[in-house]
Amino acid sequence: MSRWLTLFCSLLLISGCAAYATHQFDNVFGAQDPANRVSDISDEDSAFYNEQVRPILDSRCVSCHACYDAPCQLKFTASDGIERGGSKELVYDGTRLLASSPTRLFIDAKSTDEWRSKGFHPVLNEREQSPSANLQGSLLYRAIALRKTQGDFTQPVLPDSYDFSLARDQQCVSIEEYRQFEQDYPNWGMPYGLPALSADEYDVLTRWLAKGGKMPEAKPLPVKLQQQVALWESRLNGDDLKGQLVSRYIYEHLYLYSLYLGDREFDDGKEIRFQLVRSKTPPGEPIDRIATRRPYDPPGVDRVYYRLWADPEVKVQKNHIPMQLNEARYVRWQSYFYTDDYEVTRDPGYAPEVATNPFKAFREIPAHGRYRFLLDHSQKTIMSFIKGPVCRGQVAVNVINEQFWVYFIDPELIYNKGSADYLEDQAQNLDLPAIGSSNTLSPTSWVTFSDQQKSYLSAKAALIEKEVGVGGKVPLDLSLIWDGDGNNDNAALTIFRHFDNASVVKGMVGQHPKTAWVIDYPLLERIHYLLVAGFDVYGNVGHQLVTRLYMDFLRMEGEMNFLLLLPKEDRETVRKYWYRDANQTIKDYIFSDYIKVNRQTQIDYVTDDHQSELYEKLREKLAAVLDHGYDLEQSKLTAKQRKALYKLQAVRGGGLVYLPDVATILVTQQGVPLEVISLIHNKAHANISSLLDEEAARLPDEDGVTLVKGVLGDYPNVLMQVEESELIDWADQVGSLKTKEDYSALLDSFGIRRTHPNFWFVSDAIGNLNKLDRPRESGILDYNRLENR
Repeated sequence: MSRWLTLFCSLLLISGCAAYATHQFDNVFGAQDPANRVSDISDEDSAFYNEQVRPILDSRCVSCHACYDAPCQLKFTASDGIERGGSKELVYDGTRLLASSPTRLFIDAKSTDEWRSKGFHPVLNEREQSPSANLQGSLLYRAIALRKTQGDFTQPVLPDSYDFSLARDQQCVSIEEYRQFEQDYPNWGMPYGLPALSADEYDVLTRWLAKGGKMPEAKPLPVKLQQQVALWESRLNGDDLKGQLVSRYIYEHLYLYSLYLGDREFDDGKEIRFQLVRSKTPPGEPIDRIATRRPYDPPGVDRVYYRLWADPEVKVQKNHIPMQLNEARYVRWQSYFYTDDYEVTRDPGYAPEVATNPFKAFREIPAHGRYRFLLDHSQKTIMSFIKGPVCRGQVAVNVINEQFWVYFIDPELIYNKGSADYLEDQAQNLDLPAIGSSNTLSPTSWVTFSDQQKSYLSAKAALIEKEVGVGGKVPLDLSLIWDGDGNNDNAALTIFRHFDNASVVKGMVGQHPKTAWVIDYPLLERIHYLLVAGFDVYGNVGHQLVTRLYMDFLRMEGEMNFLLLLPKEDRETVRKYWYRDANQTIKDYIFSDYIKVNRQTQIDYVTDDHQSELYEKLREKLAAVLDHGYDLEQSKLTAKQRKALYKLQAVRGGGLVYLPDVATILVTQQGVPLEVISLIHNKAHANISSLLDEEAARLPDEDGVTLVKGVLGDYPNVLMQVEESELIDWADQVGSLKTKEDYSALLDSFGIRRTHPNFWFVSDAIGNLNKLDRPRESGILDYNRLENR
C-alpha cells in the first residue's frame, strides 16, 4: 500500500510540476495555440527553407525520425510531421492487451489542432512569435543547442548512460518539461549519440527557427503531371462492377507503394511520388481520404474512389516501394484483368469474413489474372511484406532464414488448367488472422487456423499426386518454375534477414542458401493479406502473435514446394537438416502425411549434391532474366580485390559471430569516395521454429557473410571507411577474426563509429553513391540500429 501511495504522490508531483512549467511558459510567452504559427511565407523564406534548411533536416534528422519507429513519433520527413510534433505513446508495443488508436501522419488527423487533441506536443514554438520566444519555445532548437553545448566526443565508445536499444524508455518531453530534461540528460541533445551539427548547419537551423520555423506549402502539380493523374484516376474509377472490383484489387495490393507517373517530374529538385488512396470524393474534386485501419475495412460511403495523392515526404529507403505507372504497365494490367471473358455479378462488400479473405472477395476475377498481376512486380509484392509496418521487430521476422532464394510457379503451366479451380475452392476455407480484428486474445483462434492449414495442405498434396509428375497433366520438373517470360527480372529473388528487419533484392545473390521457397498464387496472396493488408501495427499482442505463428505455416509450404523438385528420397533428410533440434510439435507437423507428396521429380541429377545442383539448374534456366546489380563484378574494384572478398565469403564460423548484421563500407581512393560495398552477416540456426528463444537455436560455427556491390540493407549497424589500397588487408582482417577484441581492433582501424569525427562525411558519401547507383530505389538510410561498440 505504501509503495502505491508513493507512486501516486510522485505522479501528482510530476503533473503538478508540468502544470507549473506550462503556467510559467504561458506567463512569459503567452498561451500555446497552433494558430500562432499561421503566417504568410515570403519567396525568400521559401527558398531559404528548400535550399538550405530542408537538406539539413533530410541528412541529419530523417535518418532517425521517419516512419512508425521514429522516436516519440516525431517525423522529419515532411513539414506536416514537424508541425504535428511528438507523442509519448509508442507505436511498436509488443505487450499491449488492447489495440491502440492509429496515429498515421496524413491519415488519422487533418490539422495540427486534431493532433494536439490526440496528445501530440509541438516541437516548434506555438506561443508568442518573436525571435527569443521562437528559440526558447522550440524543442527542436533546444535539442540541437543542448548537443552543441555538449561538444565533441572524447571517447570512441559512448558510456552506458546512452541507451541505443530499440526498446529503450523514450524521453518524449514537451517544451515545458525540457529544462528538467536538460538537467537529467545533459548529453542527450540532437543528433542523439552522433556528432553535432557543423557550425554552418547549426547557424542555418537557428536562423530558420528564430524566424518561426516557416515551411512553404507544396506547389501545385505541373500541368503535364496533372494530366497524368487525371488519366490514371479515370482508369481506376470506372462505373461498372468489373472495373470497380479490379481497381479495389489493385488498391489493396499497391496502397503502400510510391507511384511515379509518366516522365520524371520534379518539385524543388525532388521527384514527385504518389500514393493510391481511397477517397470519398471523385476525380476532379479535392481528395477526402478514407481513414481505416486496413485497406479493406468498410469505407463508410456508398462509393469509393481511388485517387492519386501527391506524397510530400522525403524518400526513406526502409519503406520506399517504387513503381512506375506507364503505358506499358497499363497494357499489361489490361491483359491480366480484361483478356479473359468473365462477368462480375456482385459487389463483395466489406464484411470481415469476406474482406479479410482475398479468395472470397475477389473470387470472380480469374486467379490467373490475379497471379499474373502479382508476378509482374513480384519483388515489390514481397518487398511490401518487408517494408510494410510488420518489418519492425525480431518476433516479426524470425520466421525466415538469414538468406534464401525465392522462385515462382509458372502461371501458364498451372493456372490455365483445371487445377486452378480446385486450389481456389480449397483456399476459400483459409481465413486469415485479421478476421479476429486487432484485439485477438484467445489462443483457440490459432488452433482453428492450424486445422484449416492442415486441411488445405492435405488437399494440395492430393491434387499434386493426381495432376503432377509422371502420368499427370503437369510435369514435375523445371518447367514448373516461372522464367520471367524471358524478360522479367522478378523471376528470382533473394531475401536477407538482419535480425529484426529484412531486405529483398532481385537475382540469386550470395552463395547457395540453406533453404529456398517456391511460391504459387495461393501462397503469395495469403502472405500479402497476412503481413501487409491484414497486419495492424497498432494491434494488440495477440494479433501480432497469431500473425507470426501463422507465417510459420506459410514458410513451410514454400519450402515444401521447393523440395518437390528434389528426388523424393532426399526430401525428408533435407527437412530434418533444416529443422535440427526443433521441438516435437514442429516435427510432427513437418513430417506428417498431409504435406507429403510421393511423386518423384522428373529432373535428371548427375551429382550427389542434389540441392546445389538444383540451384545451378535454376540459375541456368533463369540466366536471361537474372539481375546482377549486386554482383561484385559490377563494382569498380580490381580483380585482386574481388578475389579477396570472395575468399572472405567462403569463411565459416569463428570470429564472424562478432560481426553486426549489416556493415556498410565506403571504399575511398586517396580519401575520395569510390564505391560502396555491403557486408551481410548470415547467422546460422539449427531451425527457425522458436518464437522467443531464438538464441538457443544459433549455430555460430556455421555463420557466413555475403558481400555485394552497393547498399544492401536499410538499417546499417556500422559504417566503415576503407582505402581501396587497404581493401585486401581489410578482408583478411575480417576473415581472421577470433575474439571480440579482434572486432574492436577492426573498428579502430576502419570503423566509423557514432563518435567518429568523419561520421557525417562518410554518411553523406554513402548516401550520394547509393543515389547514383540506384536513383529510383534508393532513399535515406535509417540509423536507429547503429551499434555503440
